Amino acid sequence: MSENKKVLFIINRFSGGAYRPSIEGRMIDYCARNSIECTIEFTKARGHATKLAEDASNKNEFHSVFAVGGDGTVNEVAQGLVGSDTAMGIIPKGSGNGLARHLAIPMDFKKSLELISSSNIIAMDTFLVNGMLSVNVSGVGFDGHVASLFGKDGKRGLVGYSKLVMKEFISFQEFPMEVEIDGQPFHKKSFMVALANSSQFGNNARVAPQASVCDQWLDVCFVKKVPLYRAIAFGYNMFSGQLHKSSLVEIVKAKNISMKFEKPMSFHIDGEAHPPTDHLAIKIQPASLRMMVIESAHRTAQI
Repeated sequence: MSENKKVLFIINRFSGGAYRPSIEGRMIDYCARNSIECTIEFTKARGHATKLAEDASNKNEFHSVFAVGGDGTVNEVAQGLVGSDTAMGIIPKGSGNGLARHLAIPMDFKKSLELISSSNIIAMDTFLVNGMLSVNVSGVGFDGHVASLFGKDGKRGLVGYSKLVMKEFISFQEFPMEVEIDGQPFHKKSFMVALANSSQFGNNARVAPQASVCDQWLDVCFVKKVPLYRAIAFGYNMFSGQLHKSSLVEIVKAKNISMKFEKPMSFHIDGEAHPPTDHLAIKIQPASLRMMVIESAHRTAQI
């Protein structure tokens, strides 16, 4: 870590499971043992994490800013830091933790604290969806539809998500679209389209197993509706990192993508639902976010 050893933690107490106040003390203790000065802020509303991160970056006061929460919190903090010199870190406390898992950040809280003193920083890609920042995986179609429903009953987590997927799967149908990928027009029909900067949605569900957050490309994943008799094999391929080999999946590398739909479609950005739209414009932002990783992950091809 550089001479500036000041760290800001932005905590979303509502991410994942029940919040435990003890995590504050454990972060403070870790920083004290490693001669790191820390500040803790709690989010108060949607968008507050972005404001906190942006203020920290503008003041140039902190070496790094940590998102303590799930993928939604990670996205908000990234919005405040993208394009700046301030490094970002993640202490995963959400239900899916997609980007953290891709970056090989430990899910164990005690082990994840080691990232605070890491000196390994990568220049990570981000991308824009209709002008809004995404750092992990965004999508349109079935996953966008599920995202629009997920959590409305107050229940989140893998079990709740899985139940919702099974409930909505039968009735949701493939949809047509006009797609332009780096200037080349195509007509497609898909059940869902995942726009992948990293490899996975979360919980190790890898929709783009070969994706990298540092290759300056997006993996655009066109997924057909899975016949019920192939559902188990498809699920196995997704969780084993073999989905790119499936005949139901086509993955294209791209930098600029536009999509037009016959009717407004639900979509999500890093798991957060957005109002339906009849078009999407997607653009890669190479090396736009300084992200802290642990040393072992820094050496792997996964990043």
